[in-house]
Amino acid sequence: MELVYRIFCSSVGKKYITALSGVGLILFLIGHLSGNLLIYLGPDKLNAYGHFLQTSKHILWPARIGMLLLITLHIWTAVQCWFENQAARPIGYLNGIPYGASWPSRYTMVTGLTLAAFILYHLLHYTVMVQALNPTGKNFHDLVDAHNRHDVYTMMLTGFSNGWVVLLYLVAMGFLAVHLWHGVSALFQTLGLRTLRNQASVEWVAMIFSAILFMGYVSIPLSIWLGILK
Repeated sequence: MELVYRIFCSSVGKKYITALSGVGLILFLIGHLSGNLLIYLGPDKLNAYGHFLQTSKHILWPARIGMLLLITLHIWTAVQCWFENQAARPIGYLNGIPYGASWPSRYTMVTGLTLAAFILYHLLHYTVMVQALNPTGKNFHDLVDAHNRHDVYTMMLTGFSNGWVVLLYLVAMGFLAVHLWHGVSALFQTLGLRTLRNQASVEWVAMIFSAILFMGYVSIPLSIWLGILK
């Protein structure tokens, strides 16, 4: 019980949970992007991938439950740490900005909570396929390809044919990039992998990694909206 208390109730334990759950979420982001990029290989590849996920319930549901657990732990411990940091300094900084804090770190809570709201929207938009959230008016459930599989390719083309939806996704991915920029850097710090000697390199790695994911994710809605993908 003492070990459980240390992990979930101490500041150090919460930071480790935030960091390790962050690792899990980063791995998911890489895997999710890899799957989405199949859209560039054409409808058959993407629809086959989507069909595999939908029919592999023994993989899909444990993965979904695991993701929900990771997101819950990440948000809960991050918010707890934020409030503890605020309580430790009841008198704010003179100019409102912590000394030495990078600008992405100043907006971690804002970007994180915004992303939580976006994740909910994204799930309702493309996973639950709520028709009210689709400005095109089409029912994504009705989209089926020649092999009687859910037509993920057409669903994405339809969903991103609306400029406002594209803009929303671009802004959300911008928030994700800023959040990752700080998050990856903080991850190295929490796990004791960041030193005075390598801190500049860590910052560059964090920035480049977040930029790569940003470009990968935004390339899809932009390619569809610009007519590159048809």
